Amino acid sequence: MAVLKPKSFWMRKEDVRREWYHFDATDKLLGKLAVKAANLLMGKVKPTFTTGVDTGDFVVVTNAAKVHVTGRKREDKIYQRFTGYSGGQIDETFQQLLARKPEKVIELAIRRMLPKTILGRRMLKRLKIYSGTEHPHGAQNPKTIEKF
Repeated sequence: MAVLKPKSFWMRKEDVRREWYHFDATDKLLGKLAVKAANLLMGKVKPTFTTGVDTGDFVVVTNAAKVHVTGRKREDKIYQRFTGYSGGQIDETFQQLLARKPEKVIELAIRRMLPKTILGRRMLKRLKIYSGTEHPHGAQNPKTIEKF
């Protein structure tokens, strides 16, 4: 008598239903916000999560300028970039980057938690970050996430 094995579930990209989520970064820790947002972008919170299929949702983050970090990271954390020219390495602290481009701080934290593949770059396109309280995605009725 043959034993029937359960079939594995594989989500098709045509069957993906995307939702919108909203985070208010005011007085929230950067790492905890980034973990929750990355999991939503990857679709890991859904029971239909499939590794090779982009099943994630849209994430809107507002008040990026009011995000917090613990310890001495505000003064000690260094962001490095390189212009491509000789001696073109530019170092910025967390505090300097937050003052210059607050959206970039959250984007870098989330980007580094996503897969480093074409799929990860596609997921990052669904991340919308704004330094103020207003965002143009009200028509999508994003669900606000308070606790994380």
